[in-house]
Amino acid sequence: MLIENATPYRASVINLLKAEKLPFEDLPDSLENFLVTIINHEITGIVGLECYGNVGLLRSMMVAPRFRGRGIAHTLIQHAENLGRNNKLKAIYLLTETASGYFSRKGYQQIARDIVPDEIKQSSEYDGVCPQTAIVMGKSL
Repeated sequence: MLIENATPYRASVINLLKAEKLPFEDLPDSLENFLVTIINHEITGIVGLECYGNVGLLRSMMVAPRFRGRGIAHTLIQHAENLGRNNKLKAIYLLTETASGYFSRKGYQQIARDIVPDEIKQSSEYDGVCPQTAIVMGKSL
């Protein structure tokens, strides 16, 4: 399995996110802090980390259905967290409607929306792309 920057694969990333009904309209022009996993020349997973000062927002996390159960999500999260550490982030936050149990097992804790840092509240994911019913989670690095 290869892990690469997602920028050269932008069109494929958008197609995979669309297929999984995940937000893609607000993707940044540069996917600088987005990663993809590749097996046999096929993109199998995606994760993005948006950096806001000393905090980050984990987003667009998905593994293609036929590749699930192989540890790809775990690998993507590890690499995204390492990217956060390299960028001197103190914490990573995320919003999820379906995967809170999974992220809990990875050390993320559910938090109240009113204690999320202002930088995260100003992100497009927090401020409109994800529904108000999405669970907010965070993890210190």
